[in-house]
Amino acid sequence: MHISEGVLSTPVLAGGALLTALGTAVGLSRLDYDRLMTVAILSAAFFVASLIHVPMGPVSAHLVMNGLLGAILGLASFPAILTGLLLQAVLFQYGGLTALGVNTFDMAFPAVLCFLVFRPLLRAGGLRRTVGAFACGFFSVLLAGVLTATALSLSGEAFSTVAKAILLAHLPIMAIEGLLTVMVVGFLAKVRPEMLGAVLSPRRKT
Repeated sequence: MHISEGVLSTPVLAGGALLTALGTAVGLSRLDYDRLMTVAILSAAFFVASLIHVPMGPVSAHLVMNGLLGAILGLASFPAILTGLLLQAVLFQYGGLTALGVNTFDMAFPAVLCFLVFRPLLRAGGLRRTVGAFACGFFSVLLAGVLTATALSLSGEAFSTVAKAILLAHLPIMAIEGLLTVMVVGFLAKVRPEMLGAVLSPRRKT
């Protein structure tokens, strides 16, 4: 789901960079620094999981794990995903630096949205936690695909076919991500339940 260099129009690149900068600033300002290790671990997991790419023209399909990050990190998903994508762009030329803002927003915004919508279910336990975890994994990838397709479509009609192919190619990944999120959240609930608690605080600890 990485968009390559030289594909998007300048207004789309600028808009993505602005939205990502805003989301990252808010995420960092509200991050509880006692949870930095959790953010670092999940950012590393995101980095590794999305290294396996299936090329699809100007984009690629791969595991995303943004729903899992959203379920645990909330707004901190923005700096976590930004860090992972930046390292991928610098070390492996995945995505690219000019498209970093758009790629980050396409993956981080769905993570935050899922955090806001499904967090009550995740904290409820039992079947509701399972439903919330699957929904986070599934819908975060779905929305990320929609945002990526939209960014491509806004950059030119020539990318409309590719945009549609992205959504179709990620349908099985949505289900896989949902099941993966269910397993990880269920495991954490048993061995590290504090990781499913509130990660963000109204202000920084001093």
